[in-house]
Amino acid sequence: MKELSIYLLDLFGWEIKGKFPDIKKSVVIFAPHTSYWDGLYGKLFLMQFDISYKFLSKKEFFKFPMRYFFKAFGSIPVYKSKEYINQIAELFNNNKELHIVLSPEGQLAKTTHWKKGFYYMAEKANVPIVVGYIDYKKKELGIKGVITENDNISTTITKINRMYKDVNAKYPENFATDKRFN
Repeated sequence: MKELSIYLLDLFGWEIKGKFPDIKKSVVIFAPHTSYWDGLYGKLFLMQFDISYKFLSKKEFFKFPMRYFFKAFGSIPVYKSKEYINQIAELFNNNKELHIVLSPEGQLAKTTHWKKGFYYMAEKANVPIVVGYIDYKKKELGIKGVITENDNISTTITKINRMYKDVNAKYPENFATDKRFN
């Protein structure tokens, strides 16, 4: 599968920048997310590395017959509740290696208020946040950095905003960083 993902990304003209960090557990945020193509390219990117990962996807995607596709894709449904943060933390506790991948924007439409669940998942599970990106203008997929100190949401999201400053979405008019933390 790794060879197939390398071939497909090369065929589509994408370049991988950097390597996935040598850590066993993390919450991986991937942005910008303005197109369903982002999920496919993100999946092909992650297939390059020998890591165990699961995507978080809207629970609405898990209706028949699409639920079979999303499960095969490596997705698990997201339910909006504080209990869900505990369930993800428990997943981390029950696995020696796991990376939970999600879009901090939480939707394709433009939003200036990102979902903060990724931060609370990382904090509760005591795992770092890996900041992944997809840049359509440069045709790059990569990792911007790793945030290991998750003790202050404002500081963490401000760092993340800076990392995404010059990243170009497929639909740039639909991407914004979280304006509450600039």
